[in-house]
Amino acid sequence: MKLLAFAGSLSRDSINGKLVAVALDIIANDHRSDIDVDLLDLNDYEMALYSPERQAVGIPPEAQRFYDKIGDADGILMSLPEYNGSYSAAFKNVFDWVSRIDRQMYQHKPTVILAASPGPRAGAGVLGSATMTAPFFGADLRGSLGVGSFHDNYDPATKTLTNPELRHELSAVLGALFTDPAVNPA
Repeated sequence: MKLLAFAGSLSRDSINGKLVAVALDIIANDHRSDIDVDLLDLNDYEMALYSPERQAVGIPPEAQRFYDKIGDADGILMSLPEYNGSYSAAFKNVFDWVSRIDRQMYQHKPTVILAASPGPRAGAGVLGSATMTAPFFGADLRGSLGVGSFHDNYDPATKTLTNPELRHELSAVLGALFTDPAVNPA
């Protein structure tokens, strides 16, 4: 299985990037060790801000590459930061461009959406928005989870979650990427 994974941030020290790394470790240890991970960095997909006028000139090659990465994957794992209650500008711009290539931009791939935040709300705003709209844009949404007070629940030395209940909950959400809902309905 090929899994496309990314944090919706340009920060090299993003807590959402750290959460993606934790999630990939949990997948390898709890679910499947044979996953081929395509870990994307949004810094590789910077492009002009979306506008209809710019779209009329053409789709940027970075948007097409991102769309093609989704197409090549068997599943999607993303962790989205919450900036002022919504998406980061970096992710929103990629999203805006890629959705112009195909409104079903997630191409019906099994998808898990995570969010990490330094505060206790656990990215509730961005998770609410992302989980509400993802199926409209072609995601086979299998689950979502917000990790609040990230710095209190993450050990930078071991790069793991320190809260066993939170780790268990994350593992359960990630496991949904590998189950067939037609065979195992919720």
